[in-house]
Amino acid sequence: MSAPGSPELIRLFTTYTSDPDSIGRHLARSFAQNTRDTPLIVATGADFAIYPGGGRPPVVEGYRLSPRGFKELTAVSHLGPAVASLVYLREVLGDGGWRADAERLLAEVRSCRATGSAELWRDRIAVEAYRGREQQIADLVDYSCAVTERYLTAALADEQYLTAETLRTDYLEGGGDVELPVPVNHMMVATFFLAGLDISFRIGRWLRAQQIDWAEAMVVIAGKQGRATAGVTWTTSSVATLILGASEDKLPLERMYLAPHAPTFPTPVDGDLSEVIALEEPLRGLWCATRATVELGGLMFDGYPRYSPSGVLFPDVADPAVTEVGEMPVVRSAADLRALVTRLRVVMEDPRQLLSGAVVDVAVAALAEAGWDPTRVDVPGLTGVCYPTGR
Repeated sequence: MSAPGSPELIRLFTTYTSDPDSIGRHLARSFAQNTRDTPLIVATGADFAIYPGGGRPPVVEGYRLSPRGFKELTAVSHLGPAVASLVYLREVLGDGGWRADAERLLAEVRSCRATGSAELWRDRIAVEAYRGREQQIADLVDYSCAVTERYLTAALADEQYLTAETLRTDYLEGGGDVELPVPVNHMMVATFFLAGLDISFRIGRWLRAQQIDWAEAMVVIAGKQGRATAGVTWTTSSVATLILGASEDKLPLERMYLAPHAPTFPTPVDGDLSEVIALEEPLRGLWCATRATVELGGLMFDGYPRYSPSGVLFPDVADPAVTEVGEMPVVRSAADLRALVTRLRVVMEDPRQLLSGAVVDVAVAALAEAGWDPTRVDVPGLTGVCYPTGR
């Protein structure tokens, strides 16, 4: 058994840190008391909550799983990874189970083609941000399903066809023996962008309607965002990008904290905000405890260089000689599909990235430039593109 050490030094340690009545806890509580009337914005993996302060009840808005259209559009976005997974199962892992998965995917693709229409998107799914694009989206979905159906049918007839090479040339990119009017890669860019456009439009409008004093706002992005390794920095969180865009860059970066271990509330059901209300105090406490320590830096080390959140330098992949990037590449326009498809690869390979975050920053910037009118935004992979259909 190890020696007990020094009780006196242990008491000195707890005097500042771990004791419930420590100096550090006292500082955090006092800081929280002074910010009790300041609005607190909290984003979980599915919802936003605004705590106005002063004991007023929060308001909540879902942004990911509950709104209509998200799952329907994402289902089409996932066709590329789904087919690529079948190739990997067969060609790399030698797993014969790929055939059953391919048959199941083929059946679902055929079902979607049979029921798809512009009316479905306009009258039933009815996403405001997609208004006026319903026929284009219906054509995109039908074409993507048709191309997937053709590829899967060929693979099930001859499994030797199911290779990484044909995946790219006959399905994802084009350039092979099979005519591919629009690469599936471009469809994935379009669907990812449309999903980001809708979320950015809805949440941006909602946040701006709250008349938030962004210079003083407290922001916490709480809990898991997407896959377990992703979205924990300003540059890899699409939610952070969305909030900054909605604030029109008036929110100082240093007032937004990403807290993957913070407690989160479930999506409210039937207007019951009790669990959201219960978390206001601990979430305010988390923000204030973090901020209080930040404030000590200037007090203690005045005269030394201060920390300042810096912008990200986006690499430029316009030069075909660029074969590797460490961050998301810059996107120069809606026609810059090399950069946009590169972003799809980055979010797959970089565990820091949210899969949904490939183009959210591009969508937010385009919306802001268009005066937050989604009908004026060029959608890469959709605007000006003709998706031939078999209907």
